Amino acid sequence: MATSASITSPASKFALTGMLLVAFLAGGAGVSAREWGGGWGGAGAGQPSQESSIALAQLPAQGQQTYRAILQGGPFRYEKDGSVFGNRERQLPRERRGHYREYTVETPGARDRGARRIVCGGERQAPEACWYTADHYASFRRIVP
Repeated sequence: MATSASITSPASKFALTGMLLVAFLAGGAGVSAREWGGGWGGAGAGQPSQESSIALAQLPAQGQQTYRAILQGGPFRYEKDGSVFGNRERQLPRERRGHYREYTVETPGARDRGARRIVCGGERQAPEACWYTADHYASFRRIVP
């Protein structure tokens, strides 16, 4: 006699959660935590993969303008530009608090700051590396000048 598990059973919930997690990790664009290689603390941790980069010339014009402003120390249009980025999503390599700063990349037609940002790590006017996100921190691509 065949039996079926109820979706409310603990085993079914666990299996469904696992399937959803696998589907989530398999999809998406840009850089996610799984692409940093080796996980946090393992071999290769905190190192972006080759496919996670974007040439400066490939950024939208507003992104190129923001990048130049970062290197020149401003001016910036938004009050939050230059504020500490906490990396709560853990999409970027782990660093001490205050290492990353975020900057708005203007989105034409947006009534607010939009979803596009550049996040840089290191010194404000001499960043070690900068990343571009077009989806409000869901994915990042390292900017290659």
